Amino acid sequence: QICLSLVKLLFYLAHSPLGSIALLDFQPRQFVMVDGNLKVTDMDDASTEELSCKEDNDCTLDFPTKSFPLKCSVAGKCEGINEKKNLFNAYRYFFTYLLPHSAPPALRPLLSDILNATGDLRYGINETLRAFEKVLHLYKSGLYLQKRPLLLKDYISLKGFRTVEGEGHKCWPSYSHLGCLLSIHSAEEAAAICNSQLHCQSFIVTQHRTWTGRPLASFQSSWTDLVPDTNAVVYIKRSASSGERL
Repeated sequence: QICLSLVKLLFYLAHSPLGSIALLDFQPRQFVMVDGNLKVTDMDDASTEELSCKEDNDCTLDFPTKSFPLKCSVAGKCEGINEKKNLFNAYRYFFTYLLPHSAPPALRPLLSDILNATGDLRYGINETLRAFEKVLHLYKSGLYLQKRPLLLKDYISLKGFRTVEGEGHKCWPSYSHLGCLLSIHSAEEAAAICNSQLHCQSFIVTQHRTWTGRPLASFQSSWTDLVPDTNAVVYIKRSASSGERL
């Protein structure tokens, strides 16, 4: 969410009515999240000026660990230097820390492609935004899910119940540090996740949703302490419930 919101912001800056705008003091502390969108807190160090040049050798974009040769346009300006400066700063301050983590395994190669392409400045802001929107579409639609055996049939569902609040087994990444709370596309995906966890015996699908509209599911190592909850459905492994009275 943070990276996508940042890319949308940089897309606007690259195509603003004032021309391409560079953020000269590009640091994480210059941004805040407002209603799920990234905002710049200080525009004092923004500039629409693009470096003047006479030849391509005048257009090297330098960073502490990398340098990029750019083209000198017929108008005597280094082509796209503001856009590329913003994009590489997004890569080194945000993408490298946020993109490799927490995505479903099937989407990680696509995010790795974005990371590598922006780190080498092979993508401009237009291509980067398209790549992010493709990943978001796959994530929201569930199209990233690979065909696999249907596992939900191995679970008993009880509508209107949840387990008692408390510390359960932990997993990563989790929306809660007290247990294992993950976003899912469907109960079928939750069953696959539960089957992949050593201690998981049940999961609860709630009506709470993430910014993409995906429901949250809580994965549990037990299921015996059930309480009524009209907004939840608990799924219990048949093997865990055998011999127990529901």
